[in-house]
Amino acid sequence: MELLLDTWISQASEQTYVFTDEEDDALKRRMGNHVIFTNCSAEHSHLALSCKMAAEFDAFLVSGRSWFCHLDDDNYLNPQALLKLLSSYSEMWDVYLGKPSLNRPIWASETLPNNQTKSVRFWFATGGAGFCISRKLASKMVPWASGRNFLSTSELIRLPDDCTVGYIIECKVGGQLLPNALFHSHLENLQLIPTSQLMQQVTLSYGVFENKLNVIELSGPFSPQEDPSSMKNFCKKTPFDSAKMLMTILSLEGKDKLVEIGGKLQLLLKTLRGERRIATLDNASVSGANSS
Repeated sequence: MELLLDTWISQASEQTYVFTDEEDDALKRRMGNHVIFTNCSAEHSHLALSCKMAAEFDAFLVSGRSWFCHLDDDNYLNPQALLKLLSSYSEMWDVYLGKPSLNRPIWASETLPNNQTKSVRFWFATGGAGFCISRKLASKMVPWASGRNFLSTSELIRLPDDCTVGYIIECKVGGQLLPNALFHSHLENLQLIPTSQLMQQVTLSYGVFENKLNVIELSGPFSPQEDPSSMKNFCKKTPFDSAKMLMTILSLEGKDKLVEIGGKLQLLLKTLRGERRIATLDNASVSGANSS
């Protein structure tokens, strides 16, 4: 969490909110009223994760912003690259951007009345790499995703929050995922990303892959001991104009879950239960990325 606060969040602190399932005084001192306590369970169950996603989604709905982007706490967001990507689209289109975790659609059993089930097939963007949804598409998701509806929908397929998002978009709304290779999670070999292309990536990550340290290869003023994730060096190479920041969301596990969101959140969250997450909002004057 400290790493994120010291790097990309510091470039967009006014547009960033943290959603957490545990009270954190130190985080509150750093972020002030940009920390939202959701009171969701810290478990990694599909219901606990869906509870947190519901809090994020509803916060976005009332924010009046154009784009909702969700990330995990081991993601590094490149705000400039995100702005460039979303500027290629309009928030008035049905847009669902992200990276699939599989090279094929997922199959699930949807619960029907009278103890019946049916097989459903859909693509989803892994929350571990991040995904973005336009306001128009989000508004169509409301019957299945707002308030307690998200948890009820998650129960229909008994899968985690990111799968539920894909299920709602494809099976209920009729939308589709637009796969994008600029999003990355710690579950891929990050050293395969060419150094010459790092600045174009929307999200990066760090962790362990195949029992080895999994970080991007990037030199800079910080040594590997000072910056084992390479994110401090990356931050130094990606200055950003926060006046053009878009809404992005980062989710954290337990004490480490984040979400960045701007807007009128407090009244909403009194009725929701959730974990930590982050989101960024913008009144950008960039084509295709303006607030509605």
